[in-house]
Amino acid sequence: MCGFVGAIWEAGATPVSEGELRAMTDALAHRGPDDADVWLGATPSGGGVALGHRRLSILDPTPCGRQPMVDPATGCRVAFNGEIYNYRELADRFADGRPYDTGTDTEVLLRAFSEVEYDCVGHFRGMFAFAAYDPRHGTLLLARDRLGQKPLFLRREPGRLLFASELKALLQVDGAPREVDPAAVDRFLALQYVPDPHCILTGYEKLPPGHRLIWRNGAVDSQAYWRPPYAGNACVDGPFHTPLSGVTAPEDWLEHTRQRVEEAVRLRLRSDVPLGAFLSGGVDSTVICAVAQKLLREAGAGPLKTFSIGFAEKRYDESDFARTAADTLGTDHHEFRVTPDAVAALPRLAWHFDEPFGDSSAIPTLALSEHTREHVTVALSGDGGDELFCGYERYDAVRLAARLDRLGPLKALVAAPLWQRLPAGVEQKGVMRRAKRFAAELAKSPQERYLRWIGIFDRETRDELYTPEFRARIDQDAAGDLRDAFAACGCDDGTVDGEVRAATCVDLLTYLPGDILVKVDRASMAVGLEARSPLLDHRVAELAAEMPQSVKVRGGRAKWPLKAAAWSDDFAKLPQGFLDRKKTGFGVPLGPWFRGELRPLLDRALLSDRALARGWFRPEAVRRLIEDHAAGRWDHSARLWCLLMLELWCRTWLDPATAPTAAPSTLDELL
Repeated sequence: MCGFVGAIWEAGATPVSEGELRAMTDALAHRGPDDADVWLGATPSGGGVALGHRRLSILDPTPCGRQPMVDPATGCRVAFNGEIYNYRELADRFADGRPYDTGTDTEVLLRAFSEVEYDCVGHFRGMFAFAAYDPRHGTLLLARDRLGQKPLFLRREPGRLLFASELKALLQVDGAPREVDPAAVDRFLALQYVPDPHCILTGYEKLPPGHRLIWRNGAVDSQAYWRPPYAGNACVDGPFHTPLSGVTAPEDWLEHTRQRVEEAVRLRLRSDVPLGAFLSGGVDSTVICAVAQKLLREAGAGPLKTFSIGFAEKRYDESDFARTAADTLGTDHHEFRVTPDAVAALPRLAWHFDEPFGDSSAIPTLALSEHTREHVTVALSGDGGDELFCGYERYDAVRLAARLDRLGPLKALVAAPLWQRLPAGVEQKGVMRRAKRFAAELAKSPQERYLRWIGIFDRETRDELYTPEFRARIDQDAAGDLRDAFAACGCDDGTVDGEVRAATCVDLLTYLPGDILVKVDRASMAVGLEARSPLLDHRVAELAAEMPQSVKVRGGRAKWPLKAAAWSDDFAKLPQGFLDRKKTGFGVPLGPWFRGELRPLLDRALLSDRALARGWFRPEAVRRLIEDHAAGRWDHSARLWCLLMLELWCRTWLDPATAPTAAPSTLDELL
């Protein structure tokens, strides 16, 4: 895994100098600590093109794998971040009668682009973002993997296109503007992340997952090349997708799941550097580790190295479950006991994530990545299982609400205002509090209530928070992206299962790439660790998209295919009930922190003259959130965390005279 940057421009447009290109490249040193190089050239029309690359050596770690890489036969060049897992299978197809000079997937990608140009992305199984330039036509291809595991930021200017793996690299270009987009702030506070294709800064964007962008003579064409087939429609990649037909029995779906997941794990075990796996003891990571351990044994290799972290606060500690899974599967397990240190993590998060990011599980993810990197360079993870196989508890709420929709007068009784008068605890995830929230939104349409269930600040709370001046600058609806995702999924057929299916599809298109995969990419890349997610193999995703809901949730068991498949003999020995326990999640004690050791930080950051001078938020509204939380009247921890991360992001990226090239050493530097 690596990082890359680049630009292409027409004759007469502002060129990117070698100094700028090197500054852009150096800003991504954390993504590629092993090697670096840049290249500049001229286009046939008199313009220019530039590529820069930072390398984390995984396959063929010799200097032969240096990027940007050139194909000597065609002059085509590529800068690439990620992995093409099926590169060995593609090597013969794109050899063109010539031997390969390296053992890298990059060279196979380059040969494929040289031969079939823009159609090459359909051949690849992997996580990737890349820039490929063809001097024969003066064209540039930018592409991002189907599920959005690898990032790609863009800036379009008259006659010039800039691109990079992270936004911070684009900010190293001379004169790069840093003006916040109020609509992006609104989206962030609604969702706790800025969804694709939007960016927190005006004039910048992200290439969405499953998209490619083509530059040709100054014209830019962005198009989707893949979408998950939830509605039974063919994928955009057409010939590269073969829908399952005649599969009806749950046992048959189970076998297809086993085959595809096992194949995905096998491909992701390819590495020329030490490899291990994250193991939380949850369903997804346990499945991945069981399959990997079995495959390594069959290959005569040593046991899989697995990694987990434990916390002193039992509510957030899954280390006992991870240990049980490791002992049962026979892995070489490494457990790290940590005390989450928000004060130390905050300045690093603000710098590494580039945009405000409100998912507090980034703290333990960063800690786990750091400890894992001490032992291996590559780690398998179980990301994607909840979205693909219906694992989140909120899908139960969607299912229950859909059933109540069909009960007429009884639905009106459940949604009656009387329920809101019943007492409830402070904790947002308390049973009564969640029941009241469920009932309060029941009268709305399925789409609207789902948007409110997954949101952080709802529309009314955001309106109370904003100053009139800032509110007037927001020209887009924060919920519009999720509504567009519902429309794109096209799988709500009016049935209960259809509504649940639509919610899982929307999460796959929005929450997964916007939150989960951003968190994993930035946290792992901050320490030079490559995280691989077998469940996000697009063939597994396509299988899950076509799978009936009655198979995903069977006999009351969510993620039934993952729990019931015969992954290995050891997997079958897990204790009874181990896979069906209540989901814990990967969190930190925000609520107690903001009533205790982090309480002064809220005043110091959110109510400071510096913060209030931005003119975005009403001081009394911010103060009310802090005081209500501190007094135990309401759990505003998620909202306060978002506001804190937004302010620290401003102090990192907006306030300095120039964009920083490294994270602040301490939080005091930002305060």
